[in-house]
Amino acid sequence: MEQVMFIQTGTGTDVHGQNITKASVRAVKNAIHSNSMPGIRSALPNQSLDEMKIHVRLALPTDHEQLDEQEVKQAIPYGQVTLEKIQGGMLTSSRIFLEDKEDKNDMMYIVNAAVEVGY
Repeated sequence: MEQVMFIQTGTGTDVHGQNITKASVRAVKNAIHSNSMPGIRSALPNQSLDEMKIHVRLALPTDHEQLDEQEVKQAIPYGQVTLEKIQGGMLTSSRIFLEDKEDKNDMMYIVNAAVEVGY
């Protein structure tokens, strides 16, 4: 990315499912869904949202290899998306064991996202 215009951050949680992708998508949506960028087109060199570059950095507490990167990228509506996974986030107990789950795991997955937007 030649020029970073802004960075949005968010947090996503999967309370009962231990699904790192679900928590990551929620973190990305949390980062981008409370922002409006009405002047973004005019700030881009070719004034095209398709040429906007987005770099998503995810801090994952566990299960890096189970992340569905394509599903996370699809949470970004425009531009060319790249993804980076780093160690971080949080695992904590939800204190609720779901009886219908095979592993009866009570862990809550919390993911942090930083979404860089530029060109």
